[in-house]
Amino acid sequence: MNKAARFLRDWMLPCAIVLGISLYLIYHYTPALHSMGPWLHPVVSEGQRLVIAILLFFQFVKISPHDIKLSRWHIGALLLQTGLFLLLAAAVLVMRPGNTRMLVECAMLCFICPTASAAGVITDRLGGDLAATVSYVVMINVAATFLIPLVIPVVNPSAQMGFWAYVGHIAWKVFPVLILPGLVAWIIRYTTHKLQRALMRWASNSFYVWGVGLTLAMVLATRALMLSGLGLWAIGGIVLISVFCCFFQFFAGRKMGHGKIESLTAGQALGQKNTGFLIWLGYNYMTPVTSVAGGLYAIWQNLFNSWELYQKARESD
Repeated sequence: MNKAARFLRDWMLPCAIVLGISLYLIYHYTPALHSMGPWLHPVVSEGQRLVIAILLFFQFVKISPHDIKLSRWHIGALLLQTGLFLLLAAAVLVMRPGNTRMLVECAMLCFICPTASAAGVITDRLGGDLAATVSYVVMINVAATFLIPLVIPVVNPSAQMGFWAYVGHIAWKVFPVLILPGLVAWIIRYTTHKLQRALMRWASNSFYVWGVGLTLAMVLATRALMLSGLGLWAIGGIVLISVFCCFFQFFAGRKMGHGKIESLTAGQALGQKNTGFLIWLGYNYMTPVTSVAGGLYAIWQNLFNSWELYQKARESD
């Protein structure tokens, strides 16, 4: 492996973080570019959803429908995410508006946020169980799609949507990205074997596709932070909450798994979040500043992923 390829393999995620932040800051501080704003944000947002769908498609190409199975750690992870979400939602109900309530809302969203489609990419590259990760991606997305609309109208009564309107909005964000890639991949698997084998060979490149997705995610995260209007103390509080939620879930997931492979798989599935969804949810249905937690969570989880990949590369070398 030449030096350029080695550098890209080891440092792609940190570079994508820096690139995404830099691109938005260039836009923000260059008035001549502001005319692009009305279409730039939708393009970046939908572009990230497209990348997530492509990543999930390549994961479904590599596994069979028969590989989607329920494991003991799946149940533990689901109970942890949904239980903490409901517990924190109950706490929010008895709190007065203010910074403390806002921080609890940030934690609430960080815990219920579904697993990222890219979790399978990182898990597979680290030597974990891809099928178990994809299984949990499906389970937690379905759970979140129905649980979030039930809780948010109670926690945030100012939202003017009924239960099924919430379900529809969230399902529109989740299911086209989750269901369609799987259906297309499995139709190809059982009808066009040559194409499926060719796609399996290309699936290893999905790690680099995730670099594009992460860059777009960091553009959205930086935008959320810059437009939040938060003071330093509030930002510091969100930093601490997002760091805690991130590493607690990676740690808890690893403790749920039995054996090296299952432990690694459970840690990635529980800790790696669809932060684009978290930003969208906070901005549209909660206090808009809670969307900042999604942007910061994206930084911490991908720094951790970068460290894991670096350690894995050292072992391989």
